Amino acid sequence: MAGFFSVFWPERESKMAYRKKDRLLERYLKYLDVERHASPRTVVAYRHALAKCKDFVGKISWAKCQAQQFRTFLLDCMKKGMARSYIRLTFAALRSFYKYLVEREGFRANPLREVQLPKMEKKLPIVLSISQIDELLTAPNKFERYAQAPVWAAARDAAILELFYSSGLRLNELAVLNVADVDTFSETVRVLGKGRKERIVPVGQIALKAIQHYRSEANVHSGPLFVSKLRKRLSARSIWLMLKKHLSQTSIQLHVSPHKLRHSFATHLLDNGADLRSVQTLLGHANLSTTQIYTHLTMERVKKAYDEAHPRS
Repeated sequence: MAGFFSVFWPERESKMAYRKKDRLLERYLKYLDVERHASPRTVVAYRHALAKCKDFVGKISWAKCQAQQFRTFLLDCMKKGMARSYIRLTFAALRSFYKYLVEREGFRANPLREVQLPKMEKKLPIVLSISQIDELLTAPNKFERYAQAPVWAAARDAAILELFYSSGLRLNELAVLNVADVDTFSETVRVLGKGRKERIVPVGQIALKAIQHYRSEANVHSGPLFVSKLRKRLSARSIWLMLKKHLSQTSIQLHVSPHKLRHSFATHLLDNGADLRSVQTLLGHANLSTTQIYTHLTMERVKKAYDEAHPRS
């Protein structure tokens, strides 16, 4: 996130290091972390968003900022070519901040209520076909390992990919798993999701066998589930790079991230008759509306199949 903001405000980046400490902002960020249980990534993203806005409005205090200042800031963001998704994240931070200021710091009004944001682009998530999933998930065991990689690296990578697709986990959720989180008897995994909310997710037989094979090969019996050759927890970045490496060994022409495996997990469940509420629970979505994007995707696939197969379509 820090790199993203520096691209759009390079002339102001140096100011951040020398800014006078903002006590309201620091108390809000502490509230986010301690009371709201926001992820460290969210706290960092909100800190940068609010700091950049403060740089823009200059010496005007948070208490004296009016809706017009934020509309001008919004226009500036759009002129600089910020993606709408990042604009919405920035203003989500501002709205959350002012809600806190009203509820906890005695501010009279939230000026962000009067600021209307541009609509999000309606983009359906990209998913892999079942044959593409099969090709990707079997890739780690088809190629020779790199000389510096441990002998069990292929088993570990296969287990990671199988678990991604089997349980629809987010990248950070998978990276923080411990051995004790996987219950082979109930065939489930305990996941710590957004807002530090815990959920229990089923794990398929193929993924469980892959995890057990990896643990046996790597002699992993406690602590972090997925480890590096130095026996340290594998970082989220390392997992992403691992996926990228194996993707390059396949015929798949799509840009595939760990999150696209999550998209594929949800879409394939709905394609095969799973109900929306169950998929919402499995994904750990707080709101059903977040999950409904997959129903649109499934319907698009149904329409395409209809158009291709029906003689009078």
